[in-house]
Amino acid sequence: MAIIVFIYMCILNLVGYGMMSNDKRRATRNKRRIPERNLFMVAWLGGALGVLTGMYQKRHKTQHTTFTAGIPFILLVNLFVYGFVIVKLG
Repeated sequence: MAIIVFIYMCILNLVGYGMMSNDKRRATRNKRRIPERNLFMVAWLGGALGVLTGMYQKRHKTQHTTFTAGIPFILLVNLFVYGFVIVKLG
């Protein structure tokens, strides 16, 4: 079961990173953007590390306090939940 959690975590973090990269690309081309609530939803579902990595690697949303404070907080919650689930499931 722990392997399923690991695969879920990897996929969601790749999705989060991809969404941040895609939103940055759309922003530079003046295209329709990904709503911030969708980025936060992916982070809350377990993809905060991917969102945070994409945020700083692509230099996107780094001036928004909701992202610079919120995503690291969500990452801590994600780590706690992942750790709890892996320990409980073995």
